[in-house]
Order: sequence, then C-alpha cells, then structure tokens
Amino acid sequence: MNLPFTFARRYLVSKKSSNAINIISWISVAGIFVGSLGLILVLSVFNGFEGLVISLYDYFDPDFTITINEGKSFIPDSTKIAQLSSISGVRAVSKVIEENALLTYNDKQYIATIKGVDSDYGQITGIDSSMYRGVFLLQHGNEEYAVIGAGIEQSLEVNYDDPFGFISVYIPKKGTTASVINPEDAFNRDVIKPTGSFAIQSEFDSKYAIVPLEFARRLTGDSNKVTSLEVAVTTGADVNSIQQKIQAIFGNDFSVKNRLQQNETLYKIMKTEKWAVYAILTFILIVAAFNIIGSLSMLVIEKKKDISILKTMGAEDVLIRRIFLSEGFFLSLIGSVFGFAIALIIILLQQHFHLLKLGGGSFVIDAYPVEMKPGDFILVFLTVIIIGLAAAWFPASRAAKGAIELVKE
Repeated sequence: MNLPFTFARRYLVSKKSSNAINIISWISVAGIFVGSLGLILVLSVFNGFEGLVISLYDYFDPDFTITINEGKSFIPDSTKIAQLSSISGVRAVSKVIEENALLTYNDKQYIATIKGVDSDYGQITGIDSSMYRGVFLLQHGNEEYAVIGAGIEQSLEVNYDDPFGFISVYIPKKGTTASVINPEDAFNRDVIKPTGSFAIQSEFDSKYAIVPLEFARRLTGDSNKVTSLEVAVTTGADVNSIQQKIQAIFGNDFSVKNRLQQNETLYKIMKTEKWAVYAILTFILIVAAFNIIGSLSMLVIEKKKDISILKTMGAEDVLIRRIFLSEGFFLSLIGSVFGFAIALIIILLQQHFHLLKLGGGSFVIDAYPVEMKPGDFILVFLTVIIIGLAAAWFPASRAAKGAIELVKE
C-alpha cells in the first residue's frame, strides 16, 4: 500500500481541530472546480466555432488549389491535367479564372470578383447546397447565367423576377493607356442574367460572382489561360499523399495548397485566440491554487505532532513531502473531476437543446456551437494537476524540513 497516499486520504476526510482548515480546503477544491469547468467550456466553444468556420469554408474552398508562383495566370497543360485526374482519390478537376470587376444593375454599382468556372465546378465544392435565393445554374444551352453572393445581391438590389434584369460586368482591357477618350473604351463589357445567390459567410457573400468560364475569358481577353486549377478528392482519401503527387506533377513553378493552407492566416488567428484564452484562464487557475497553499500550510501546523512522530520513527523528508504533495494532488483531482463532469453535462445540453443562444440574428447558427475533444480534457487535467502539485510544494517542503518535536507523555 502507498503510505503517502494513505496518510493524505486520511487527512482529507478526517475531522480537523479547526473548522477553518476544512473551509479553506473546500474553497481550494471549489477554485479548481471552477477553473477546470471554465477551461473545458471555453475550449469546447472555440472548437465549435473552429469547426463551424472550417465547414463554411469547405462549402466554397476546394480540397486543393494549383496556382503558378510567378505571374497571375497560366496555360493549363492538358497532359498534366490528365495525369492529375488519374491520381487515385482525385474526384474532379476544374479550371478557374478570377478577376476583379465592376458590376452594375440599374443604377447600382458594386466592385466584386468574378469567378469563371467550367462545367466540372459543381463537383468541386458544396456551393450548390448553400443557395440563399434562386437556383445554382450557370449555363442552359447557349444561355449564360451568374450566381452571386448574397451581399452583392443586397447591394445591387437584384430582382430575379425582372426579365430584363441583367448585370453589366466591366473589366479593364489589358494594355490600355490613360489617353483613352471614352472611358468605356478602356473596359471589356458584357451582360449576364443572375439566377440566384449563395450565402456562406460574409467574406464570400460580399466578394464573389460565379460565372461560366467562357464568359470570364471573353471579358479578360485570355482565351486559353486560367488563374488556378481546383481539385476535389474522394471522402477518406489520403490528402497528404495526393498533395505530394500533385506537386510532383506540376513541379516547383506551381504552388499546391490544401484547405488549411488556403486560409492559413485565418486558422493561425483562431489557434492563437484559443491558446491566448487558455493562457488567461490558466493564470486565473493559478491564482485560485493559492488556496491550496493556505489549506496545506494550515494542515501542516495541524499535523505537526504527527510529523514529529513519523520523523522519530525514522521517516525521511521525502516521505513527509510526498504525504502533503499527495494531499495537494487529491484536492486538485477532486476539483477537476467535478469540473469535468459538470462541463460534460453543460456541453451535452448545449449540443442537444441549444440553451445558450447567439445574438444578432445570425442565419448560419442560432446557438453557441460546442465540440468536445479528448485532447482538451487531457490537457486541462495535466494543467490542473501540475498547478496543484506546484502549489503543494511549498507547504510540503516546509513540513519535510520542520524541526522534530518529540512527543512527551
């Protein structure tokens, strides 16, 4: 039997001569409980928002993008595209042109990015399932259509029922000079009928208008160039292996980015915010752990007679120290276990009943998203135990180095 744990367990439940020791002990447990509860809940909320943002980006961003390192556009090599399509796990490849443009509708104007895509684009992303109004239709026979972001739709006040409601798209001509007499001669212009709008999140909704690839090529003047290739893979495919194979096909002149790398700055900011909040709550937990120091210091005074007897019987300093370190471990363990249990209940209630609502009338979600990760529980548990043992070290060392007091009958 582990002797220090036995003593620590008895000291934890035994009646003290002063009720203040019991009160401070349970206050220290309550501090650890609140700290553990807060850490798990905050990390779970951050996990939920992270998962939500990633899922929203997944509706628009492909699994991989292939862009040229120098310059803006390139002529796609049909041989390389064939090799790309033959890679096991690659589901679809789409050619894309992106260019800034001026959109006009009646008397409204808006600066947006037109995204010209080919017929395979519907297999690349889930944007067709994110339609806010109308239908996702880019071409029907010889007719060309546009699907715009909900933010663009609202700014232009688009009326889909108007049979003459065409959007005019202006893109600067390449090689034009400032000496053009008529400003409109400096632009390529074409009109297109909008069929609907998508709503994913404001970054996309207020930026993109999706049009057929040939429509974009006529406006940009690039009859055979693209700005990127977008690649979709099958569910469960080894994305790391596929990325390496794609890079090997296209070489060092091209950049192949997965979903994380396409929005690397955003994900870094989210991670930084998460760990910054974790650090702040950990600091609060450290402050709460000072109650453990007070509790154990008073317990050392309370058990001074026991310590003297143990030393008289030959107990070494390390045994005395381990007794009070074990006491600190038990206080931290009890607080963290109860904190985890309550946090688990709250998270499950939030997931199933959406008790805590989001304000602002968000159309994406109406309640705080939460997601539990086993790694967070392990991290918080280790944090709590380390803080508890660190707090117990001072009174434990003081108990071990105290003077021996012989008990006189």
